Amino acid sequence: MQQSLELLNKQKDALLQLQLLLDNELHQISSRDAEALISLVKEKETLLEQIQLQDEQLGKLLPDPLLPQQQELKSEILNLVKDCQYRTQINATAVEQGQLRLEHLRSLIIESRAKESLTYDKAGRKHSGNRGGGVSA
Repeated sequence: MQQSLELLNKQKDALLQLQLLLDNELHQISSRDAEALISLVKEKETLLEQIQLQDEQLGKLLPDPLLPQQQELKSEILNLVKDCQYRTQINATAVEQGQLRLEHLRSLIIESRAKESLTYDKAGRKHSGNRGGGVSA
């Protein structure tokens, strides 16, 4: 009984820590700090592995009819899991939006370069190509 309560409390603490990491991850995504984000993702992976191991231990240890204190902790943990899933979805959306913005910027740059390289031939028709390619004195 005592061991299961300790494991439940550890699981709750780990999920609270995951919430903080997810908030920090969103900040790193929005600030586009790639190195800090990579470090944070590694930390998050380690924490998720720890949570999974604790979850497996709890599955083996918890009795079928839970005591009221165990049931209350389990309910809090489930709510924390749902919140972490929600925060993960928000972070995934932020990453997707960032990728879309980068793709749009890339398209604008390519389009701008194409316009810059637009020239006219002897007949006055638009011609795309290198401007001033190879002018030698």
